Amino acid sequence: MSVGSGTVSFQTVRETNLGVVLRTVRELAPCSRAAVAAATGLNKTTVSSLVADLMARRLVRETGRSSRQRVGRPGVLLDLDDSSIAAIGLEVNVDYLSVVAVDLLQRELVSRHVPFDARSAGAEACARHIARTLGATVADPALRGRTVVGVSVAVPALIDAPSGTVTHAPNLGWRDVPLRDRLSELLREAGVEGVPVRVDNDANLGAVAEYRVGSFAGTADLAYLTGEVGIGAGILTGGGLLRGASGFAGEVGHLSLAPDGPECACGRRGCLEALAGIGAILRGAVPDRFPDHPLSGSDVAELVGTAVARAEAGEDTAVGALERAGTWLGRGLAVLINVTNPSLVVLGGYFVPLGPWLLPNCRAEAAASAFAPEAGGCRVELSSLGLSAAARGGATAMIHSLDAGLLPLPEPVTRAPDPASGEGPAAEPVEHPAADTAQPDGNTADTA
Repeated sequence: MSVGSGTVSFQTVRETNLGVVLRTVRELAPCSRAAVAAATGLNKTTVSSLVADLMARRLVRETGRSSRQRVGRPGVLLDLDDSSIAAIGLEVNVDYLSVVAVDLLQRELVSRHVPFDARSAGAEACARHIARTLGATVADPALRGRTVVGVSVAVPALIDAPSGTVTHAPNLGWRDVPLRDRLSELLREAGVEGVPVRVDNDANLGAVAEYRVGSFAGTADLAYLTGEVGIGAGILTGGGLLRGASGFAGEVGHLSLAPDGPECACGRRGCLEALAGIGAILRGAVPDRFPDHPLSGSDVAELVGTAVARAEAGEDTAVGALERAGTWLGRGLAVLINVTNPSLVVLGGYFVPLGPWLLPNCRAEAAASAFAPEAGGCRVELSSLGLSAAARGGATAMIHSLDAGLLPLPEPVTRAPDPASGEGPAAEPVEHPAADTAQPDGNTADTA
């Protein structure tokens, strides 16, 4: 079969169809083979063969028989097998690493938050620390016997996603860092062979997490704002990520709202990040505690706690600083709303604990400054995913890439049953190493 100047092999077509069936079982489960055939348009013999293959790979399992069938023997129902694989997401931030591993059903297997001064460490030391953290996660008892199908790393930066290169990360001090290739090399050196690695923007993956597993899951037109030292936006339109020509869309932290305002880390003045980023908020809310040196991870966590305590006590300085930041945040959101018309904006990161004082002015200013009445019906809400949103989104994106056929499927670990015989899976599954045959891959799925 030819497409353009290339050739599509039978194996490629089969792998695509395996992804189609896997995705359909996810959407319909519990469901029969007949239901999968009806939903996909594939004939029943093909579906039976593909299901047998997925069962041999421990991605699909039988769960009993349907009680709904009126004529003939009840059909055997299928569901996802959540025991066989894992995907890992890791977020790099200025002051911490967050790592999450999920199963095929996107349920958390591992979740860790590790204080780490990435800005001071430098790119190479940070890459080594990331690789060690990923290696420890792969070796975690919760992942024993599972194939790791992929690793996604989120960075607060301009990212060339196809190559996995960090183009510019001003808050980390990085430029043109080939992070994907370096991590793949370090993981191989650590004995973690063949696991595909991807690198993407933290806000993009935060948006994916909100769409897939957040409190507002299924909202197809949303924006997710990181509430960190930097502010970025991951923007979904129709359920797909808005990346732009070079993949740099969503840098709302560098909207210039006050040209004569404070200097930003990017070198410009009056950026939203310099007015309502966590550094700006804490400098105003707890001026007597704000350090002279760049904020470290322990600084941020401690100062956010102090700001919350003082605001809860009604201290004017803290409350006033938070309310002013909320107003600036609302003005920035008004620009975002005017341009992209989301139905929902989700505030994440450190915005969440500070939300009770940020939200009132933020919502009011967004509604007043957006062109459409009442901000076009856009709601502004707080994330329920905490500081692990981008890591969770990265892991979830890997699972959906598996469904979409953008990642290698795990190798069969049982003999595939003969569909014509009606037999179930043969033999006991054997424990297998993580992703023995997968190759590092730069593909990215723009559908969240």
